[in-house]
This record gives sequence, structure tokens and C-alpha cells, in this order.
Amino acid sequence: MNTYNSLINNLETLDLNRFKENIDQYLNLIAEGNKTALDAIYELTEMEIGFRKQQSITGCVKVANFPFLKEIKEFDFSFQPSLDKAKIMDLMTLRFIENAENVIFCGTPGVGKTNLAVSIGIEAAKHRYCVYFITFQDLISQLKKASSENRLEARIKWFCRYKLLIIDELGYQKMDVDSANLFFNLIAKRYERLSTIITTNSPFSKWSDIFHEPVLTNALLDRLLHHCSVININGPSYRLKDQMQYMTEDN
Repeated sequence: MNTYNSLINNLETLDLNRFKENIDQYLNLIAEGNKTALDAIYELTEMEIGFRKQQSITGCVKVANFPFLKEIKEFDFSFQPSLDKAKIMDLMTLRFIENAENVIFCGTPGVGKTNLAVSIGIEAAKHRYCVYFITFQDLISQLKKASSENRLEARIKWFCRYKLLIIDELGYQKMDVDSANLFFNLIAKRYERLSTIITTNSPFSKWSDIFHEPVLTNALLDRLLHHCSVININGPSYRLKDQMQYMTEDN
């Protein structure tokens, strides 16, 4: 076996696929005097590093369990003039994660709360933070199941693996006392250690109606709001945007 074939085999063994795919092009550039061997090796390794970085980003986004993939560039800020774009873009720097701060998006259904939460989550996943998205209902269901199987502590530890936990749609259903306590235990474990994003359609004054325990609700809000950015979105529903435009044109 000649040296070239041995090199190709070695690249396959080392799983350097981008290096292998481009080696012939660079060998020709070297032979023609258009590229030094050192520059060629450097550029080929840069290609491989870039590819692996992109693979890692794709993996982080995939395991985050996002319901859809919409980045912040796709968000129409002009449709929600009440929203402070500068504040959202500051959250996109991910400083709040490094500071173990929380974010709560409040607003009526359809105003873009989940979209913004997902956009921030995608940005965090791209920077290789451990991120997980889950609806509030599914979260409580998983915690209750774990509790009934005597593995609650392990499940809470599992949720605490994530540097950023996104909990969507808090407030759409009332809870029993046991469920409220399970949620409080999770938030207490993450308090001042990890960041949580919550989307809710209920003002904080109504949370005691959801959790049924005023004392527990106050303790929960105390931990969530201590280091927290609260984003209130007052505006029309994106889901009705096209229909509204159609009605305007019709008139």
C-alpha cells in the first residue's frame, strides 16, 4: 500500500472526514505551488474543527427538546411595540445564565412568549450550554410519576443537569398541593445555581390560585424573582396576525 492510500486509511480511522474529503484539492494546490504544506495542513484542520463544532451545536440543539426552531432574527419586534428589544438582545448575550438568573415571560396567549424563550434557548445551545425545554404540564407529570416510583430525587437531579431549563405554559391549569410542592422542590434546587425561563399567561397576583397555597406561592415567587428579568408582553396574538391582515385588506 502506498503512502497516499495509507494516509486516506489513517484519516478514516481518525474520523477526519472533512480532512479526507479535501486532501486531494490541497495536495494539488501544494504541487502547483499555490499553497505551502504548512498552510494546507492548517486549513484542513480548521475545516475539521469547524465541522465538529457545528456537529456539537446541532447535537446540543437536538437534545434540548425544542418544539420548533425559530431564532431571534425571525422574531417580528415591530408587531409587539410594547416589547423592549434592547432587553431581549441583552438576554441573547446569555449573561443571565452565567449569573444564574431567571427570566419570566408574561402575557396573553399568542404574543410570542414561547418563541422568545426558544430563541434564547437555541442561542444558549449553540454556545454549548446544556438546555432543556418542557411544558409545565409535562414537567409536573414527570415529577409526579417519579415521586410515585420513589425516584423523585433522581429526577430532580436530572432536571438540574441543565444550565438552562425552559418551562412553558405555566398557568393553564390549576394544581393540587402535592404537585405544587414538587414544583417548588425543583425550583428550590435550582435557586441561585442554575437559570430557568418560564412563560406564563397568569400575572403573579393569580399564582396563588394556581398553586392553592399562598405560603408556598410566596416562597416560590421569592426564589424565582430574586434574580430575575420579568418581560411583560402586551399586544396582539401572532397567531391572529394573518387573519387580522386579511380583515384589514378586506375592509
